[in-house]
Amino acid sequence: MKPTEPMPVRIKIASILRREILAGEFAPGEELSLTDLGARFGVSRTPVREALQALASEGLIQLRMNRGAIVQKIDDKFIMDHFEIRALLESEAAARATKHLEQLLPMAQLHRSMLERISTVEQEEFVAYNQTFHMSLWEAADSQRLTHFLMDLWNGSSIGKTTDGGEHRVKALREHEEILQCIFLKEPEKAREAMRKHLLRSMENILASYHNQ
Repeated sequence: MKPTEPMPVRIKIASILRREILAGEFAPGEELSLTDLGARFGVSRTPVREALQALASEGLIQLRMNRGAIVQKIDDKFIMDHFEIRALLESEAAARATKHLEQLLPMAQLHRSMLERISTVEQEEFVAYNQTFHMSLWEAADSQRLTHFLMDLWNGSSIGKTTDGGEHRVKALREHEEILQCIFLKEPEKAREAMRKHLLRSMENILASYHNQ
């Protein structure tokens, strides 16, 4: 199953680099090359340049004329602000999704399949599922502007250098289960709170990783 509206390439690239910068996988001052990133992602320079422009607008990098960018130094407050804003918006999306349950049925089936194989799910499969889960909720919120705002904040699966990948997948799947139960029971406030807890735990993963530079 794929998201109804495919995520643009520039958004995917930005989301991967955003997570890596927030998790401290690039050191402050490290150069990001247009050529190297194009080769890494198997794309032309155009979507890479667009992704870097988005990250520069957030203060994560500083652009260099026709060469790429330099990673900026961030702190705990920067990371917390990112996740708290994302939690605020995505919690609202989860609450609104309680009004459009039929749109979530295919994703709920995918989630059930993943939950049944919870101990054997590999990271690559989980990453694709995780994107589908979140994007399906955005679309079920029935607000294009909300979806676009959330795309601009998307950082993929919040796994950092100190995160146990298998443990994170199990926790995330169980948290997704709680979110879906609240949505299908048409309990918007409980759905809102379940999503908020899910994203703030992700924030703790990224903070721990950033401190481990």
